[in-house]
Amino acid sequence: MIEIKNLDKYFGNDKVLNNISLKIDKGEIFAMVGHSGAGKSTLLRCINGLESYEIGTLKVFDKEVKNLSTTELKSFRKDVGMIFQHFSLMQRKNVFDNIALPMQVWGFSKDEIKVKVDELLKLIDLSHKSTAYPSELSGGQKQRVAIARALTLDPQILLSDEATSALDPNTTTSILDLLKKINKELGITIIIVTHEMDVVKAVAQKAILLEHGNIIGQGEIEDLFLQPDKKMKKFLGEKEVIPEDGENIKLYFPKEIAQYSIITHMARTLNIDFNIVWGKLEKINNHVIGSLVINITASDKESVTQYLDSKNVTWEIL
Repeated sequence: MIEIKNLDKYFGNDKVLNNISLKIDKGEIFAMVGHSGAGKSTLLRCINGLESYEIGTLKVFDKEVKNLSTTELKSFRKDVGMIFQHFSLMQRKNVFDNIALPMQVWGFSKDEIKVKVDELLKLIDLSHKSTAYPSELSGGQKQRVAIARALTLDPQILLSDEATSALDPNTTTSILDLLKKINKELGITIIIVTHEMDVVKAVAQKAILLEHGNIIGQGEIEDLFLQPDKKMKKFLGEKEVIPEDGENIKLYFPKEIAQYSIITHMARTLNIDFNIVWGKLEKINNHVIGSLVINITASDKESVTQYLDSKNVTWEIL
């Protein structure tokens, strides 16, 4: 659905995106993650034609975005909805009219607009607020209205630019649940730009990690968090403090084995003692994954690693 190859983007003499290559399949929830200034919002704006790019290719629906004419770009954006951090609602229009605006611009009839807006109000659970104005809504309700507005023209892709950054944690969860519902029920591909790792863990299936306009990590979410490389660890702020004596072994538990009692079973089977240095379990996209560092004596290294191999546990010596 979206394929980017070797894309470079400049602002004047400053290169803000460098050799970006990625692929997003239909029906995915894909995250672009990075700190402020990483280039993620710029990349998002390239996807819907709001920003140009100098080198490389960016194809959406098999169309090269930078080659689209003004007329073609208008039609193209009908299939690409967008939601923003600060909602961008019209203060003098009520909820119904804010949602209806894109359909009004495209010349739909009043009957068509009413059917569609009522359907979307039900989807976002705000039918009772149809005549309310933005000033009467909470932040979460405003974002729900903005999401509904982005869906009025039945887009195939929904772009979300830091859409939860201005919301409290509980409201963020409700908005993410809504996005997952939209993805599942409507089959819409969703691309999320965020600096919040909890957002990525909650909804995304794949992600890229951007730093200074460069992709420094990409892949399946579970792989990125289960076995982060040095750059990912730095981004996450993780620092492993381990004992200097003995052997430190880090074990990785994917969703298939994360909740099995492998460690206690190993201790009983091998009749050995070891220290648990640190560990964690976390929920990624409704699955639990985890990692654990244990410290053992050097003489137990061979038996422990053989046992772990027999149980298909991924491990490494730190």
